[in-house]
Amino acid sequence: MDHIHLQHTLPQVFAARDTVISQVWHQDIVFDKGKRYLIEASSGTGKSSLCSYIYGYRRDYQGIISFDGRNIRSFSVGEWADVRKHSLSILFQELRIFPELTALENVLLKNRLTNHKKKKEILALFEATGIPDKTDERAGKLSFGQQQRVAFIRSLCQPFDFIFLDEPISHLDNNNSAIMSRLLMEEAGKQGAGIIVTSIGKHLELEYDETFRL
Repeated sequence: MDHIHLQHTLPQVFAARDTVISQVWHQDIVFDKGKRYLIEASSGTGKSSLCSYIYGYRRDYQGIISFDGRNIRSFSVGEWADVRKHSLSILFQELRIFPELTALENVLLKNRLTNHKKKKEILALFEATGIPDKTDERAGKLSFGQQQRVAFIRSLCQPFDFIFLDEPISHLDNNNSAIMSRLLMEEAGKQGAGIIVTSIGKHLELEYDETFRL
């Protein structure tokens, strides 16, 4: 996948509003593979909705979202599975961690589907993000910041043309945020992938090609 195209996309819940002031909603914008984008948002502007639309989890929007010129509303269940396995990785704000599994099991569950990384590479990511001692701990017992790092590691365990991160550092300090930025750039660089980051205030320190106000 080389392009994600939003054409006059708007959450249906916003349709009744007289005016929508946004550089994303109801605009014509293209995200290109290999580039880095920041979407700055305020609470209630539909940031998480945008993530769900692009990932195909929700369809309650007006307008068109297309991947390489094809409207994503036409994708079959099997095609979505292929996109999510090979082309599009996402780190949801709510993380979607399985609390009863260990931190490592959460990551391996994803990696078994993709066979993208060796176990030693995954353990190296736990080391790099400062949680090597948490691999065998149940994810539900970890702090939210530690869970964010587990979910981040999981998001890297697949091939992707784009990676979408929804408020990935909301509970991380500056040092851990910098580490995440470095690891993200390394992995995206290997894959020639595009990066789309959403933020309410604090955001990953990357050299963004474009910044949009949602």
